[in-house]
Amino acid sequence: MSESGCLFCRIASGEIPAQEVRSTPDVVAFRDINPQAPTHILIIPRKHISSVSEMAEEDAELVGKMFLMARDLAVEEDISEPGFRMVVNAGADAGQTVFHIHLHLLGGRVMGWPPG
Repeated sequence: MSESGCLFCRIASGEIPAQEVRSTPDVVAFRDINPQAPTHILIIPRKHISSVSEMAEEDAELVGKMFLMARDLAVEEDISEPGFRMVVNAGADAGQTVFHIHLHLLGGRVMGWPPG
C-alpha cells in the first residue's frame, strides 16, 4: 500500500481524526477504536514503515522513541504497576492488519499467556 493510502499515515497527518493521546515530531499515540483492554493505545511513527521486516538500521532510534513513549504513557495511564503489555505484530500471519508499524500498549486487566 502506498503511503497516501495508509490509514495510519493519514491519522498521523491529521487527515483522519483519532483520539490522540500524545504527539511528537516523530511519533503519534492514539486510542484504539476496537480496544482489547481497558487501556489500548496505538503508538506509530510518522514515517511510513510497512512492517518490522521493512525496518532499516536508521529506524532504530525511531522505534526506541516509540517504546519510550509507551513507557511514559503506561505511567500516565496508571497501568505501569501492576503491569502492561506491548505488542508489535509483523505480517498477516501474526495478525498485522494495518501495514504501518505500530506498537499496541495494553493494560488495565490481567493478560493471559500464551497471547495468541
